[in-house]
Amino acid sequence: MAEELDGVEVVLVVDETGDAKSSTDCVGAGQQYSGALGGVGLCQVAVYLAAVTATTRVPLDRALYLPADWAADEERRMLAGVPDEVVFATKPQQAAAMVTAALTAGIQACWFAADEVYGGRELRWNIRALNLGYTVGVAATHPVTDGAGHRWEARKLLNRYGPSSGCAAGPDTAPRAPASTTGPGSTSAPTTPPTTRNRAGRACWSPAATATPARSPTSAASPPDNVTLATLIEIICYRWKIEETSQLAKGHTGLDQGQVTCWNSWMRWSLFSLIATIVLTLTLARADEWTGPTRPLLLIPLTCPELVRLLRVLVLPTPVRERTHALHWIAWRRHHQAVATTCHQQRHRLQDTP
Repeated sequence: MAEELDGVEVVLVVDETGDAKSSTDCVGAGQQYSGALGGVGLCQVAVYLAAVTATTRVPLDRALYLPADWAADEERRMLAGVPDEVVFATKPQQAAAMVTAALTAGIQACWFAADEVYGGRELRWNIRALNLGYTVGVAATHPVTDGAGHRWEARKLLNRYGPSSGCAAGPDTAPRAPASTTGPGSTSAPTTPPTTRNRAGRACWSPAATATPARSPTSAASPPDNVTLATLIEIICYRWKIEETSQLAKGHTGLDQGQVTCWNSWMRWSLFSLIATIVLTLTLARADEWTGPTRPLLLIPLTCPELVRLLRVLVLPTPVRERTHALHWIAWRRHHQAVATTCHQQRHRLQDTP
């Protein structure tokens, strides 16, 4: 992926998504919030990292979120095969680890974008330390400090100064314009900041174009020098492209269809799904390049469903339909289901035994 993305401006985008589950036996499953479910429910949540450019978006990594009760339950960890080195980590901590791993692997990114789940101070410091600009959502009531040292709620400060006051001027030309997350008159973050791009301690605030006023009307940004407000808004909008990546993975590569309960099984299934998503995405991008100038006027660009149909017809081998094979497959499936049923019943008997 580092070679494919070389030479283009890359934005690393993080988001989490949940899959509904019927039992807490699935690794990481529990009563927790998921936007995909529209609220709190029994689900399994994972954090995903995607690389977004002006023309494409591809998944790079994933991390299964292990709730605190799961991480502390030794019996459930053992049954699900959770490695000993895996400990509880918040979603922002998982995001920071994945971004660091992506940069170490050679991804040449310039920006980081995420919603308000990832707008905390610790993650923003980590992103600055990696010399990345960022745009992250923050809550409407997020406390900020203006250049005069006064504390405000983010929405009240924006209403006072107007949406264009937070343009990305340099530290020498704008006194925390108009807000800083590091305190009055500060020019460096409380942690040891990077000096490569002179961004330490600078943040500006702008309205999020599609957020609801009650939830997250602002975005915190730490841009490089000489970045326009239009560019910041464009980067903010990039973060919604990871939703398209999730929909593609769930709709065409079975990301949410892995009926697995163990740690290793989930890691393998999600890996294969993300690899398939990358192949589809890059093939679509190349197909547009190949047919760009010669495409008939009444022919829409190649879509993912059409690409899957083409692959099934032209590339993927035709499934075997022989009588012997079909009967063997049915027998194997019924045997597998019988074994699973027996194990399930035995486990329940053991749990019910006083």
